[in-house]
Amino acid sequence: MSLVRIAAVAAHFGRDLEFDLARIAKLISDARREGAGLLVLPDAALGGYLADLAHPDPEALPPALKPDDSLILDVAALAADMVVCLGYCEDGGDERYNAAVCVSGDGVLGRHRKVHLPAGETTAYSPGDRFDAFDTPVGRIGMLIDYDKTFPESARSLALDGAQILACLSAWPTSITNRAPRMAQDRQAKLFDLYDQARAAENQVVLASSNQTGAMGGMRFLGQAKVVGPGGDILARTWSKAGLAIAELEVAAEISRARRVLRHLDERRPAAYRKTPS
Repeated sequence: MSLVRIAAVAAHFGRDLEFDLARIAKLISDARREGAGLLVLPDAALGGYLADLAHPDPEALPPALKPDDSLILDVAALAADMVVCLGYCEDGGDERYNAAVCVSGDGVLGRHRKVHLPAGETTAYSPGDRFDAFDTPVGRIGMLIDYDKTFPESARSLALDGAQILACLSAWPTSITNRAPRMAQDRQAKLFDLYDQARAAENQVVLASSNQTGAMGGMRFLGQAKVVGPGGDILARTWSKAGLAIAELEVAAEISRARRVLRHLDERRPAAYRKTPS
């Protein structure tokens, strides 16, 4: 079984696409120098996140990129033999999506459109409608964006589809309604870590969580990038500062070890669960 080094990014990205691409190139270079095989960049790494989540200005939304935009192809070329996940605003014709794409030098490996939209995003984006895992050179991956990871069904759907690694891309801010004086005490900071650890532990998978840092409009982003093992243990983290959280592990072996006695996916009892209204 082969070792893989997984790097999760905490960094700031804004509206300047050329600047964003240059920052991505630097992060890929830094991760490659550290021997990373997988790099997970934040949500909205190309174009930045919304400037105001409460009342998004329709005239100040992130630039919308086609799925085959040259910038995405540029990132794939920069990735070369690495696997790189990143977020952007997808131009879907009549609709816009908060989207993520996973690439390598071979091209696009997988895509995801954010399914769960918090109230402010519903005026800027349309929701996606599915969760699909996909094969990559570092293992089978599933992607979640921001609020997706608040819902256990999201990660569970990907785990049932064979995902060994969950790439969680975020632009997750401190509490908008009740900001704490210190970021470490912020309610959203605690929830961000809680969701990352719970989603990994309940599905017994590896989770790489990226996030934006700095500020956009009236929002301040948490950072807190991390790699979490299948037992829910944080293996590496950046705290609130920009940087790379890097952990090296044998993904399949770690998952097998976590599932040696208790196998959560196999021990489910779906017939006993209340059906979710459509």
